[in-house]
Parts: sequence; C-alpha cells; structure tokens
Amino acid sequence: MTSKTDSPPSYEDALHHPKSGNDPYQPQHGAPLPPPPYSPSPGMCHGPPGCWGQGGVYPQASINPGRGFCPTGMPIPTLSAGMSASNPGDMDDFFSNQWESTSVRHAFIRKVYLILTAQLSVTFSVVAVFTFVDPVKLFVIKYPGIYWASLVVYFLVYCILVCCKEPRRRFPLNLVLLGIFTLALSYMAGTISSYYETKAVLLAMGITAIVCIAVTIFCFQTKVDFTSCGGFLCIAAVLLMIIGIVTAIVLSFQYVPWLHMLYAAIGAIVYTLFLVYNTQLLIGNRELAISPEEYIYGALSLYVDIVQIFLFILQISGAVTE
Repeated sequence: MTSKTDSPPSYEDALHHPKSGNDPYQPQHGAPLPPPPYSPSPGMCHGPPGCWGQGGVYPQASINPGRGFCPTGMPIPTLSAGMSASNPGDMDDFFSNQWESTSVRHAFIRKVYLILTAQLSVTFSVVAVFTFVDPVKLFVIKYPGIYWASLVVYFLVYCILVCCKEPRRRFPLNLVLLGIFTLALSYMAGTISSYYETKAVLLAMGITAIVCIAVTIFCFQTKVDFTSCGGFLCIAAVLLMIIGIVTAIVLSFQYVPWLHMLYAAIGAIVYTLFLVYNTQLLIGNRELAISPEEYIYGALSLYVDIVQIFLFILQISGAVTE
C-alpha cells in the first residue's frame, strides 16, 4: 500500500511538468483537467490494465476482477486439475503407475498362457499316444487299475496346488507339483480316450479347440462381467456332481443313452462357463482378478477347464459315432 502523496501523477501532468512535485490533482495554470478514469469502487478496474484505484491506491487483487483484468494468481484449469498444485509430478506418477500395472498384467497373462501351452502340449501328446498306438490302448483297457491310480494322484495334487498359492515361497515346489499334476491328468485323459474310436477323439479335440478360442476372444472383447457370478457357478458345479452320481447309479442298472449324453452336455456347458470366469479373472479388468503373483494357479484353472471340456465333448462325440 502506498500513501496518497506517493501516488503517481496523471498523464497530462506528467507530460507538461515531468519534474513537478506538486499535487497532481490540483489544476495547473488555471486550466481545469478532466478527472482520471478512476474505478467507482476500490480495488476494481473497468479500464485497461494498469489503472489506479481511488485515492491513488493500487487495485487490490480480487477473485472476481473487473473487465479486462486477469489476475496472475488465479490457477488456469488444466487436465491435471485433480492433482495437487504443490506436487507437479503427481500426474506423471499416476500415468507411470497405470503403465506399470498394465505391463505387469500383460506379462502375467503371457506367462500363464506359456505354461498353459506347455501343459496342453503334454496332455494332447499323451492322448495321441493312447489313441493311435494300439499296444498302449490295449494295455490300458486290460489293466484299468492304472486309470484309477492316476485319478487319485490328480485329485491329491490338485488340492495341494489350490491350497499352496504362494509362488514366491514355494516356487520350485509348485512347479514340481504342477508337472506331476499335468502328467496325472494327461494320463487320465489318455486312458479315457483309449476307450473311444480315433474319429471321436479327433472330433472332440477340434471342438474343444474351437470352443477355447471363441471363449478367449469373447472374454477379451465383451464388457459383461462374469467374475461376479462365482456363486452361480458353485451351485452349477454342485448340481453337475449330483447329476453325475444319479447318472452313474441309473446307468449301472440300465443303459440309457440320452441320459449319458445329457449329463455330458451339461458338464461341457458348466465347464465352458468356468473357462469364461477364469479367463476374465486372468485379464484383470473386471470386479475380481487374480494377483499377478499367482500365475501357477491361473494356468492350473484354465488347464483343468479345457481338459474337462474335452472329456465331456469326447463322451458326446463317442456316443454319436457309436
């Protein structure tokens, strides 16, 4: 704030008397001077920038300035308006974190599908051996106890892997268990395939591949969230188990072809829904997601779903070809 005596002179006075120290508001040489364009209220300027307020006081800063005045202290709205002005690097940190999380998720998806590809390669190689090599097929049919042993190993290793989802602490152990589980399930799928004709096995492989590709494309493109349907899928799994027990009891007394095919069709549909659910958990842009550290569990879930879809479709194709 400056005093009245220190206020700058008017334009006309400064022009005629540049050295004068008299009061600029008194008329000079008897000629009246027009009043300067002062603002009608203190601190407000309706003229060009630089005009003076009443009483020679500089215009005060205001949140709502007059026309033609833009205060330098008012923030200019930008795209980063939600960030704190005291931390200009928050926006860069935000985008950096988003990019890092996306990169981690993509690396996690690649790792899961690499493990899944290795598992499916082993499984369908074993299935091909049990299908195309006649001595192996006849040996499995002659000794069915080997099939039941593989089934027991499959359930035990699966339970251990589901309960031990800590790859950082049990990384070698999880890989060993995953390898044992893959061999056990591959052998079980191979022994089941040995009871069907080659044409039925090839047909089941082709249909399974088409279903898996279609489900993967659907999950990456759709906006429908299936991760919130976990309760519904659990109920469907329980119903599938009950229908399987009833079907086994009925077929032990009298063979009903349509009942067996109905059970296989329901099983294929249920595990296709499980494949959709687990794939969206893997992608991670829905309500629920798998942690990037649980890549073994992610590969295990997809692997079990695909093999189960193959086995159910194999039952349908085998009944049709017979």
